[in-house]
Amino acid sequence: MSRQLREVVFVDGVRTPFGKAKGQYAETRADDLVIKCISELMRRNPSLPPERIDEVAIAATTQIGDRGLTIGRTAGMLAGLPISVPGFAIDRMCAGALTAVTTTAGGIAFGSYDVVIAGGVEHMGRHPMGEGVDPNPRIISEKIVDPEALAMGNTAENLHDRYPAITKERADAYAVASQTKAAAAYAAGLIQPDLVPVATRSAEEGWGPATTDEPMRPQTTMESLAGLKTPFRSHGRVTAGNAAGINDGATACIPAAEDVAAELGLEPGMRPVSYSFVGVEAEFMGAGPIPATEKALRPAGLTIDDIDGF
Repeated sequence: MSRQLREVVFVDGVRTPFGKAKGQYAETRADDLVIKCISELMRRNPSLPPERIDEVAIAATTQIGDRGLTIGRTAGMLAGLPISVPGFAIDRMCAGALTAVTTTAGGIAFGSYDVVIAGGVEHMGRHPMGEGVDPNPRIISEKIVDPEALAMGNTAENLHDRYPAITKERADAYAVASQTKAAAAYAAGLIQPDLVPVATRSAEEGWGPATTDEPMRPQTTMESLAGLKTPFRSHGRVTAGNAAGINDGATACIPAAEDVAAELGLEPGMRPVSYSFVGVEAEFMGAGPIPATEKALRPAGLTIDDIDGF
């Protein structure tokens, strides 16, 4: 039996403000962060009947404690969705929430879903990366993975070795530019419309709202970054100022079939064109987006020069 794939659209998306690990969300549950996102999506899209949602897919890297119990299912129920709405949990580390989107988008294209909620949550203050894991000793003994792959900071230093044109100065400049662009986006009011305020609790300070991203450091300069320690290698290039942060936060979005979005009066914001995942040597894990991008561009008939959204 032949089947025609349906067009998929991205209707809406929200996120919590991101917090530093052990910062503003130190006493806030991880599942409550993503529950807040799901609830906000439903509030922002009143023409979407809750019973029309066919799936809730939520990613989390360490699925224990307040990120366990099939968090897509429990978060949907706690956000007030009907008991008939199913849900599942998914894990692909840093690409988890993106995988929740692509997996459910594929289900929409196939015809299994009409409308879904997809997103992810990380609470690294409560659940540090690698918490509770028990790697099979064969991974190291059979040299399937270099031991340096067990620390992301080491893999970042390895990338500097492999691509010597990416100097510490270039990495620092990128970090400064990132902080500058974020501050400018906040000043222009571009980020705030899609942030979900979260009520936070502190045993010492009481209740208060989280309304902005906590890790931002708009005062960052090349001079301030130059003096930071390189903890992963003596005279290395990776510092706390140019490395990925250790953060807490959640996201959620609504992918839908194009015809169903029109039926329900949901305005599409964008549409997926292609996606891809590619494995690389774990000790150079940060290079993964290179072959994945190349693979995603090919079936779309695009080249890197066609992309201007970096």
